[in-house]
Amino acid sequence: MASNSTKTYPPGGTYFDTLKRNFTQVPVNQDKDNAISTSEFLEAAESLTTLFDVLGSVAFTPVKSDMQGNIKKLRDRQLQCPAQSEDIQSLVMNEIKEKKHVAAEGLLWLVRGLDFTAQALRQNVASNTEELSISFRNAYGSTLKQHHSFMVKPIFSAAMSATPYRKDFYAKLGDDLEKVQHELRLWLSALETQVGILKGFQSRKEAKW
Repeated sequence: MASNSTKTYPPGGTYFDTLKRNFTQVPVNQDKDNAISTSEFLEAAESLTTLFDVLGSVAFTPVKSDMQGNIKKLRDRQLQCPAQSEDIQSLVMNEIKEKKHVAAEGLLWLVRGLDFTAQALRQNVASNTEELSISFRNAYGSTLKQHHSFMVKPIFSAAMSATPYRKDFYAKLGDDLEKVQHELRLWLSALETQVGILKGFQSRKEAKW
């Protein structure tokens, strides 16, 4: 039986109320080729990593650590060159102009991780019955798996198998399932939009090294 101590949200609220930054709060400048504001995007990505705590298994620790490591690469670059790093795309292009690609590579892997998470949750909310293990395994197969080595694949596969039951996961996000799903869809749509923008950016010549 779940106790109040296991809840990750305030009374009457949802998990999304606890986030330092929601993807719905990340400025995207459509007049500047969909430039995504760096500080807010990194805060939202960092907030997303707490979702792996909600999933509740130590098997997700490597997934979370990997994402946090890539966020740090981008933040380090932002701190080094703040004037050239106001948006994610400028940060990467200015780094590449210096014949470096630490942050650019960090973004590549971060976007893959965000895409994996978005696809898993999108597949799950689209169904009323599908268990998370199926959604996450399918998302892993279509995103990260092709980029992982034989040594890394078993670590991530273990995490996919360690997801909680669907009903338990959604209960950890809030008492009101309808409210949870509404806020999840808003968060997810914003995340998917930003992942799509960055994947498009990464396919351009000036974003390659």
